[in-house]
Amino acid sequence: MKIEQVKIDKLIPYVRNSRTHSDAQVAQIAASIKEFGFTNPVLIDETGSIIAGHGRVMAARKLAITDIPSIRLTHLTEAQKKAYIIADNKLALNAGWDDEMLAVELTDLKDMGFDLDLTGFSTDEIAALLDGANKVGSEPKGKLSDRFMIPPFSVLNAREGWWQDRKQAWLDLGIKSELGRGGTASTSARVGNNEEATYSPIGGKRQAQRQAAAPGPRETTATSSAATAQGGR
Repeated sequence: MKIEQVKIDKLIPYVRNSRTHSDAQVAQIAASIKEFGFTNPVLIDETGSIIAGHGRVMAARKLAITDIPSIRLTHLTEAQKKAYIIADNKLALNAGWDDEMLAVELTDLKDMGFDLDLTGFSTDEIAALLDGANKVGSEPKGKLSDRFMIPPFSVLNAREGWWQDRKQAWLDLGIKSELGRGGTASTSARVGNNEEATYSPIGGKRQAQRQAAAPGPRETTATSSAATAQGGR
């Protein structure tokens, strides 16, 4: 597409343009053009009617600029022109911001001595963003007692609270916490129709004793014999 210089008096604003521009916003655009140059050409049709860039033309008048960089779009239908006038503005509004990254960029610009007002953000917005950036990493991550339910490096009171509830849950499952202390206990339990398994806590080893099935009922036993517990070592 070819950029041409068009006299500002030849440009025709779209009378049904639904996008508004306040005096303050036009002043911002003018300041941007003064700082960076006229970097975004105005889009016009074959008759010089403005399709996109009404705010830039208003700012150019404020700066007494007479020649406007323009791109002439001759391939659009009337319906496409109407739709693009709306879409050109609305699509930009649909974008978002990464506030953390934005704060990093604004901080860099501030350190470079650049006028942050030229970014288009208000003084209050800039202050809020920079204040948020200064707080990153300064807030505590939360108490360890909140994250792990108990204070770190503390002595548990096993007679109260949730520890007793946990112990009761063990008992409900048939687990006896006192067994195995000192490494002298073993527990026998039926694991099938024709066999029993003996478990020993000593050394973390497990022993299995298979016994032939015999007529009549069989019993599940628990013994406390050191000899039995250590027999498979």
